[in-house]
Amino acid sequence: MRVIFDPEPRAAQDIFTPADQERFMKSHDVVAWNGEDRDAFYRRHLPDADVVISQQPMEKPQLDLAPKLRCIINIETNFLPNVDYETCFQRGIHVIAPSSVFAAPVAEIGLGMALSLARGIHTAHGDFVAGRELYGLEGNHEAELLVGADVGFVGFGDLGRAVHRLLAGFQPKIRAFDPWLSDGALERLGVIPASLDEVLSKSRFVFVVATITTENAHLLNAEKLALMQKGAKLLLLSRAAVADFAALKEAAGSGRIHVATDVFPEEPVAADDPIRQVPNILFSAHRAGALTSALENIGKLVLEDLGQIARGLPPIACKRAERETVMRLRSKPIDKS
Repeated sequence: MRVIFDPEPRAAQDIFTPADQERFMKSHDVVAWNGEDRDAFYRRHLPDADVVISQQPMEKPQLDLAPKLRCIINIETNFLPNVDYETCFQRGIHVIAPSSVFAAPVAEIGLGMALSLARGIHTAHGDFVAGRELYGLEGNHEAELLVGADVGFVGFGDLGRAVHRLLAGFQPKIRAFDPWLSDGALERLGVIPASLDEVLSKSRFVFVVATITTENAHLLNAEKLALMQKGAKLLLLSRAAVADFAALKEAAGSGRIHVATDVFPEEPVAADDPIRQVPNILFSAHRAGALTSALENIGKLVLEDLGQIARGLPPIACKRAERETVMRLRSKPIDKS
């Protein structure tokens, strides 16, 4: 099977273990882009390609050059608006991305942040280092338990479900808002379907795990954040654009809610950005999913689905672009994770 391999901004050693890379090269006829003129490279190799592993544009002119093409794999893990998805659907070309690899590591750090917000772990550490620690009950006047708490989700895709699994031992009452899932689907996943307003107003902990779409930019604005209970905790783990950061800073700075965020509207965050001085925010520098093990799982899922395609079967490991939703996604391209 002829595979065009152009993973930039990632590199082969980022996504494959040495053993997996050897298996990839031996199992398939791999044509790798090595810095030459890209347009010429694709014009030369697309006519014989069965699979393209690339984040480069695959609009109709490129697709017309590729009569044998069966699959496009985006190992950046986002579905970008640089593919003619309708032509792919009409021709039966799968467009897939191994996005699920980041769910478990992001969920794990999200759980850690939730516990730290609940019990003041990060603030107590800072107080101890500064010599102003408070002991016993005096040091817990704002602490609360995650066990048995009301928990809400904004979005309930791969990441939300990964957080949900980690929360099982805490036996929380969980409500979820996801306009792309039916009430029945949410119930089968073990959560209570709810409106956004219900999730925000009834939850002590709110996990924001929705991807950014054409409908939800700044979904969490000042009006919506005002619905949250005093002292409630909001954890922003997915995409910064889902929240209005000016409103988020105001809500946290006033002490009305506590916030943890791994994402920001512009990254890296400027050294003089005022957000650094806002109290009641637990910061993480977009590092939740950036583990070597997660990146190497990209290669494993790609190899699995390449095997499926080579046997004339549909891919099952990676997420597929869906006609009804793919053009509503608005993720930013990565530089490199």
